[in-house]
Amino acid sequence: MFLEPRFGGQRSGWIEVVTGCMFSGKTEELLRRIKRSKIAGQSVIIFKPSSDTRYSQTDVVSHDDNSMDSIVLTQVSEIFNYQKDYEVIGIDEAQFFDSTLVGTCEELALAGKRVIVAGLDLDYKGLPFGPIPHLLAVAEYVTKVHAICPHCGNLATHSYRLSEDRETIVLGEKDKYEPRCRKCYSMGNILDLRPKKI
Repeated sequence: MFLEPRFGGQRSGWIEVVTGCMFSGKTEELLRRIKRSKIAGQSVIIFKPSSDTRYSQTDVVSHDDNSMDSIVLTQVSEIFNYQKDYEVIGIDEAQFFDSTLVGTCEELALAGKRVIVAGLDLDYKGLPFGPIPHLLAVAEYVTKVHAICPHCGNLATHSYRLSEDRETIVLGEKDKYEPRCRKCYSMGNILDLRPKKI
């Protein structure tokens, strides 16, 4: 479990990234860290992309139905309209933002903010997704969380798309995706391991 760093002197800013496949608990971990910051008396704000409308138009919502009010962004630059009065900044579903998110997070960290970013590291093809790989490289703290593969019970690291859609971004839940370990993900791309309809 991630424990917040403690400093004896003046606190400086940094970037944390929580990443992994779908259903691994990324948003849950982001919300946990934000809630701990609130308990510590820090001012917090959380952002999400306007394209993420699965559970709520405005809230950040985990698969476990935990939620928090958020600011919905159409562009990364809008963060600067809100961030001034906050010590801790959360960003969910970061893979849906463009590459300017990296520089924005670095600028926020340089300004003394604690920046917590959650997002998928790989797309359904198993390729690095959006700005997440670059964020992993510049972050001070990286947490990779895992789901459980429903086919073998091993740790799942990939998001396997069950639908026939071929666009990179297709919003969906368990109707369109399932977590898989490396082996079952690879086998699913060779064989058809999609659940059979009865």
